[in-house]
Amino acid sequence: MPPQNEPPKMPIDGVRNLITIGSGKGGVGKTTVSVNLAIALARLGQKVGLLDADVYGPNVPLMMGIHDTPYAVENRIQPLEQHGVKLMSMGFLNPGDKPLIWRGPMLHSVMQQFMRQVDWGELDFLLIDLPPGTGDVALSLIQTAPITGAIVVSTPSEVALEDGRKAVLMFRQVKVELLGLVENMSYLIVPGTGQKVDIFGEGGGRRTAEAMDIPFLGELPLNPQVRIGGDTGRPIALMGEQEPQAEGFYAIAKQVIARCSAGPLRKAPSFSIED
Repeated sequence: MPPQNEPPKMPIDGVRNLITIGSGKGGVGKTTVSVNLAIALARLGQKVGLLDADVYGPNVPLMMGIHDTPYAVENRIQPLEQHGVKLMSMGFLNPGDKPLIWRGPMLHSVMQQFMRQVDWGELDFLLIDLPPGTGDVALSLIQTAPITGAIVVSTPSEVALEDGRKAVLMFRQVKVELLGLVENMSYLIVPGTGQKVDIFGEGGGRRTAEAMDIPFLGELPLNPQVRIGGDTGRPIALMGEQEPQAEGFYAIAKQVIARCSAGPLRKAPSFSIED
């Protein structure tokens, strides 16, 4: 029997797979990975939603190129849709540069609303772009929703990987299966020369995944076109899997589909944060 102080993990109507995408620190391109992975999954024929859970720094509206305001139908919030992906973000409700100054209980409440009062419809995947770190929002989601699996994003640098390992251990501690680790900004190909430059180090993500016994989902290069796509609301994944600059996101998407289609992931025993 689960501990009495553990909230029940109620499924989200219509959602087959709930995938969290996290990192131990900011600045590693987690939202860039989330946005492009969502589009790649949709282009591969999946029904996809993306929940921007970074309420203090919601970048999904900018990266997806949409700034409308959601509306409700019969007390159900209607998600916005862009590039074939259903979307919800605090950035739609608190647009512009105005800061959001909220404490933990308010964060918990809005995350529950975003998960359970949004009319997501039938989805193969609902991706949740977590805020950096291992704080209230991540724990609130994990404790109350049946997470299918988690993806951790890091760069190859030792500083980023140190925090990335904390994210891996956090997911393990709360008994969430790790779908794998993505190494972002792995290298730069110098335009005009083709020279490969390992700006943040080399191979750190793969070594960390092997050491922690989790899948390594692949390397994503540091690419100016990826940054331009995010800044202009036209993510690089829109160019399709045949585009060399986008193929890495499609390779990761195919691994996620295969892993979730192979049957239920390993079920983890119940766990309470207070244990």
